Amino acid sequence: MSNESLDPRVQRLDLHREENDYQTTFQWITFEVFHQQKRGKQPTHVGIVHAPSPDLALVFAKEQYGRRGITSNIWVVKSSDVYMFPQEDEDMFSTIPDKQFREPGAYKVRDKINAYKERQG
Repeated sequence: MSNESLDPRVQRLDLHREENDYQTTFQWITFEVFHQQKRGKQPTHVGIVHAPSPDLALVFAKEQYGRRGITSNIWVVKSSDVYMFPQEDEDMFSTIPDKQFREPGAYKVRDKINAYKERQG
């Protein structure tokens, strides 16, 4: 019994390369999946897949996330390669009071509009 896929899209991935050391692992790797609807649009994170290699992660991601809607491209990234700040450092992103001008709520536009309308009469 052969493990060869009959799908030509899977065959062209050349999954049996000698340099592919992912095939020897017993634990599958978690990959983050990013989906792009149209060329030029921003890719968005849509979920995760578990796979023994990046090539198969692309195949799994295509089957899981690429068939539901319009798809231009799909990216997969090992979850261990995604870095983020720890949850404890959340306060480093809060706006300090002297920079409230960066927030839209700091502007009293409605008051200025009403004052202008009153002057116009």
